[in-house]
Amino acid sequence: MIIKNSEYAVSAVREDQYPKDDFPEIALAGRSNVGKSSLINTILNRKNLARTSSQPGKTQTLNFYRVNEDFYLVDVPGYGYAKVSQKKRQEFGEMIQDYLETRANLKGLIILIDSRHEPTQDDIAMYSYAQYLDLPILVVCTKIDKIKKSQVNKVYSNLKKHLDLDHDNITVLTFSSVTKFHVEEVRNWIEDHLE
Repeated sequence: MIIKNSEYAVSAVREDQYPKDDFPEIALAGRSNVGKSSLINTILNRKNLARTSSQPGKTQTLNFYRVNEDFYLVDVPGYGYAKVSQKKRQEFGEMIQDYLETRANLKGLIILIDSRHEPTQDDIAMYSYAQYLDLPILVVCTKIDKIKKSQVNKVYSNLKKHLDLDHDNITVLTFSSVTKFHVEEVRNWIEDHLE
């Protein structure tokens, strides 16, 4: 996929604020600080389109980024961030659930998991939930540049220990926004799922 242009379109917390132009959408989910903004910026060839923050839990809305005037990447609030109140976390959960369950334009979900750690309970829950919704899933193991080459196989075995990856609509990729590892493969997965 060639990225011709991309722009921040809108932030939404409920359905009537979502874009109205019927373009297909790919959502990105992951715990706070897993590297969603970095992945968005990297695959769109932009420096600061999605704001990266050293303070986890910054994204508190569904952020829609219009790409090539024909689809959206949708950044959903990071989960598993302890400093957000229980009430706020519940609101995030409901907002994400409403979007994932009701959005007809949603064509696939990219779940980001930090390759340096085993999947968290929240990662496992999000993965199971996406399977329940029968969405095509791309699991992206981020920050792979921080892992020794000899440890990469362990990343995969950690995933397999916690997630049932034996399904037709599941793809797994390692990724680095620093070395640009597997950027093209992520773009291709997105392109393949926009139909």
